[in-house]
Amino acid sequence: MARTYIHELADWPRFTWDSGAIAPLLSEVRLQQGLLLGRMKSYGFASQWTATLKVLTEETIKSSAIEGVVLDPESVRSSIAKKLGLDLAGLKVHRDRSVEGVVKMMVDATQRFEVPLTKERLFDWHAHLFPQVRKTIDKLRVGAWRDDSQGSMQVISGPIGRPKVHYVAPAANRLDAEMERFLGWFESNEQKDPLLKTAIAHLWFVTIHPFEDGNGRIARAVAEMCLARSDGSVQRFYSMSTQILEERRSYYEILEKTQSGSLDITEWLKWFLECLDRAIEHSNEITSGAPAKESFWQDLNKKNIFLNPRQKKVLNKLLGDFEGKLTREKWMKLTKVSSRTALRDIDELIELGILEQEEAGGRSTSYRLKKNLS
Repeated sequence: MARTYIHELADWPRFTWDSGAIAPLLSEVRLQQGLLLGRMKSYGFASQWTATLKVLTEETIKSSAIEGVVLDPESVRSSIAKKLGLDLAGLKVHRDRSVEGVVKMMVDATQRFEVPLTKERLFDWHAHLFPQVRKTIDKLRVGAWRDDSQGSMQVISGPIGRPKVHYVAPAANRLDAEMERFLGWFESNEQKDPLLKTAIAHLWFVTIHPFEDGNGRIARAVAEMCLARSDGSVQRFYSMSTQILEERRSYYEILEKTQSGSLDITEWLKWFLECLDRAIEHSNEITSGAPAKESFWQDLNKKNIFLNPRQKKVLNKLLGDFEGKLTREKWMKLTKVSSRTALRDIDELIELGILEQEEAGGRSTSYRLKKNLS
């Protein structure tokens, strides 16, 4: 028996839901959202942007990872910092067209969230995701709606020859009308609650599936745009995609169930809001280092301590996402300098009371930040 998808139902896309079932969730998420924004606003301006850089980096990397696309974290971070006009000290500057493209989309969605979402803007985002593919290549139409020339758009899994069809999208000849209706709704006040609007927009977009590829990443960028509108800020302090990646299996399961069900999307809204609540709850893991980093550099400035770019780079890493112990060999690798220069840089920081040598010595000599500056 052929499966019926929600876009084939007579009342599509008139979604319905049980308001009573989601009201407690909505209240809880709004409360946590407000508490987080209030806490972050109490930090200094530099801390807020340090947290924003970290969150946008996570969001960009994790949204791609959901689709199996691996991005270099340092390239993403430096590209976002450059586009936000933040200090690039300590960040590797490496141009990668694929990274540049996805960063352009994410920054545009979050930093220009008040600008209307249009067909042309979505085409630009899609072209950013596939910078090395030309429009003339039929296998992947870039910056244009799909045309189904290769067959109907299906979401499948499993081995070649025995695919499992999870979803079949609307035919390409419906896309102009479908997307015109979606974009009209998106920019209207028909759905006044911004969090419900985020959840509905995400589902609606991936159900239309308007592009040959990249629909999931663009849907999550649309969601980030909604959340930025909800927060009323270009600064981002929580990452929805980071949480979705943690719950990827249930994410795909609830999408498949919803797209094959009725237009009552209560269960989807509950899942989305619960996931968003956990994303906000876990935001501390992403943003916790921002105030400490700001305080560290302020202390150095007060003491009129000036460091060279190599030292700033390594210290920023130690204050952020440095893995393992700091050794002379790691310093050389991070800064691309000789052993002698690395040791001189380290000795200067020890003399300034910024670093200290850990107990183990010899070939395993390592260093750490001192808890209190001298």
